[in-house]
Amino acid sequence: MNTKFEAYLFDLNGTIIDDMHFHARAWHDILTNDLKSDISYEDTVLQMYGKNQELLERVFGKGHFSQQTMDEVSMEKERRYQAAFKPHLKLIDGLDVFLEKAHHAGIKMAIGSAAITFNIDFILDNLNLRKYFPVVVSADDVSTSKPDPETFTKGAELLGVQASKCLVFEDAPKGVEAAKNAGMQALALTTLHTPDEFHITDNIIRFVRNYEGLALL
Repeated sequence: MNTKFEAYLFDLNGTIIDDMHFHARAWHDILTNDLKSDISYEDTVLQMYGKNQELLERVFGKGHFSQQTMDEVSMEKERRYQAAFKPHLKLIDGLDVFLEKAHHAGIKMAIGSAAITFNIDFILDNLNLRKYFPVVVSADDVSTSKPDPETFTKGAELLGVQASKCLVFEDAPKGVEAAKNAGMQALALTTLHTPDEFHITDNIIRFVRNYEGLALL
């Protein structure tokens, strides 16, 4: 089967599973009830990109928390998210078929996510996705998170595929920006953001709500 791209790089949350509202609720609970911020739910959603530590520093300022406190807050947030989301854990509609088609066609695939390994393992192991994703780049593997391109350039390097031959699957504007910075095109999932919220669109080949009926690209 002839396809334009040799590799697919998938973000995780909101792209493989539709869980971003669960992350947002967990963060908003932590930020307002535990840490006593007056941030709104809508503003919490806008801050949800990059590493957990970076989110805390954007909301409270650098130096407000010790590294140990930020690590503890981060893990508590992930525990609350996982407990709430696990009963709803499933792939975004149509992705099971799409992944199997890509795998059968020999398209290389990787995860490129700002999530910590703890969360990536939770998804890949519970949904038995390891065979599709031999390469995983997490927040723990990069020095600078999205919109910096490192997550995706490292994924492409580990797969042995040129950036121009990689297609990024993303649900976040900052993720699409990271793809552009890596010299890659993107397919955007509208699980949390509407198309008008993507301020960079010239590298987006398509907006989709899910993977139902999606042909290989």
